[in-house]
Amino acid sequence: MIKKLILFVFIALLFSSCEVMQSVVKSTFPYTTNIVIPKTSRVGVEQEITGAATSFDQKISRDGNNASKLNDVRIVSAKIQSKDPSDFNIGNLTMLKVYIAKEDGSKEVLVASRTDISTGVGNSMVLDIDNAATLDEHMREQKIKVRLVYKLRNHIDANANLRLALRFGANPVN
Repeated sequence: MIKKLILFVFIALLFSSCEVMQSVVKSTFPYTTNIVIPKTSRVGVEQEITGAATSFDQKISRDGNNASKLNDVRIVSAKIQSKDPSDFNIGNLTMLKVYIAKEDGSKEVLVASRTDISTGVGNSMVLDIDNAATLDEHMREQKIKVRLVYKLRNHIDANANLRLALRFGANPVN
């Protein structure tokens, strides 16, 4: 399996100028960011955290981005998982919304949310996506800005480090 993945990455690099290959690569590697919910967060009040999300394919491409020949980029999945503590219950949140924007903060779009988080959800959760908006301009940035809006259900005793993974789908430019 690992050999196949390495071969795929090599082929992706080799054909990175090919529009079809760029759409496959962009659709394969998620954008990730680590978000820390501070233990000082207030219960029952909407709060927000921002961070920058990057993707593995940006790190291996020549100019840091391979999205110049893509269009109709849309979110296809979003998942949040606790990293530290690894057993942090995401059910400590009552709701969360994920917005992305261009690196300078412009063109912000809601891409995922969950407003009905159950108390016993555990340490990971798939979010409901909103794929109505095309995100072509966002994907042409070196990084995308992520803003997480959340509301705590219970007070937390330690900072919660969460990993947010966003997957996008793209079509090649015709």
